[in-house]
Amino acid sequence: MLAVLAPGQGAQKPGMLTDWLELPGAEPFFRWAGAIADADLLGLGTTGDAEAIKDTAVTQPLVVAMSLFVARELGGLPGPVAHTPHAGRDVVITGHSVGELTAAALAGVLSVEAAIALTAVRGRAMAAACDRTPTGMSAVLGGDPDEVLAVLDKHGLVPANTNGGGQVVAAGPLEGLAALKAEPPAKARIMPLPVAGAFHTGYMQPAREELEGLISGLRPADPSRLLLSNADGAAVDSGAEVLARLVSQVTSPVRFDACLATMRELGVSAVIELPPAGALVGLAKREWKGADVELLALARPADLDRARELIDAERGRAEAQHQPDWRVVVSPVRGTVSPADVPEGSHLPAGTPLGRVRSRRDEVNVSAGYDGVLAEWLVHEGDLVDAGDPIARLYPGTSS
Repeated sequence: MLAVLAPGQGAQKPGMLTDWLELPGAEPFFRWAGAIADADLLGLGTTGDAEAIKDTAVTQPLVVAMSLFVARELGGLPGPVAHTPHAGRDVVITGHSVGELTAAALAGVLSVEAAIALTAVRGRAMAAACDRTPTGMSAVLGGDPDEVLAVLDKHGLVPANTNGGGQVVAAGPLEGLAALKAEPPAKARIMPLPVAGAFHTGYMQPAREELEGLISGLRPADPSRLLLSNADGAAVDSGAEVLARLVSQVTSPVRFDACLATMRELGVSAVIELPPAGALVGLAKREWKGADVELLALARPADLDRARELIDAERGRAEAQHQPDWRVVVSPVRGTVSPADVPEGSHLPAGTPLGRVRSRRDEVNVSAGYDGVLAEWLVHEGDLVDAGDPIARLYPGTSS
């Protein structure tokens, strides 16, 4: 299975559009996207300095437009996709934070125009919320997870992003972030992020309320490709639910670690990160250390050929793969299992939630990694399982 990742704010770099403008149609695309977003995206992406592209109001539509343009170069935009329950099940798509709007367009939930317009509103609303109170975000790299959370709480900060690969993003008042940098947790490194405020926290409530008043005017389609949510790493099958989650994520933590866990469970064998690329592939590399997965960050136009080769190879592998007589779903962590209320004999599309495992520190969702029929449960409510223990047995096949 191929995974396509869409980055969020913080991945931007000065001059990040320059090399891509050599591609046919690039300049008109960004002028058109800028008209939709009411911002000079072309100028910002070529001559804007680090401070200019830190402005949330314009950075978010710039990042989303860039990812969507390059996806178009790969043939990845939805276009007239038939929205059937099993279309595109050889591809899984997810984004990080505002990258979830890119992912929603790639999965056919929103048009490209709607995704850019909604991103622009989101960016302006979040920028206004940032202006109310001086706040920010810093990445905490490494350290004991429990100690990291305790230190954040001590300084009045919250974990706005749990990204996997040993990275947690702290968010809150600037004085709290300064105290965190001065006294970091043991064996942890603090890296301030180029963002304007404490995203994915209660400080963004005014922006969330503004978006809530807007989405009723949209008519989303149901995803035509497997689409994972930052809320919990679960696949979302309803376009209305995708929109609801896009609104709630403005004030809710990003759980990209859960998305990485689901992708690993789905058997992802190749990953392409859309530009501005690098951060998400880096997280996957650390989280999946030792896994046989090819990771490609689309950093320059020269990378497009390799990305197309990966797409073709994954498509051919999916077509040629022989389905086994049955497969098992395993627990990703050690903990106590709570199976979902799904009867044996049920037909399940890939990504169907099958329950959760409660570990000492967290809850991890478990879902079906492929279409099939639930043959039998191998656990009961409250059973203790280790990572890798079987939870359920499925017969592969097309669900109905």
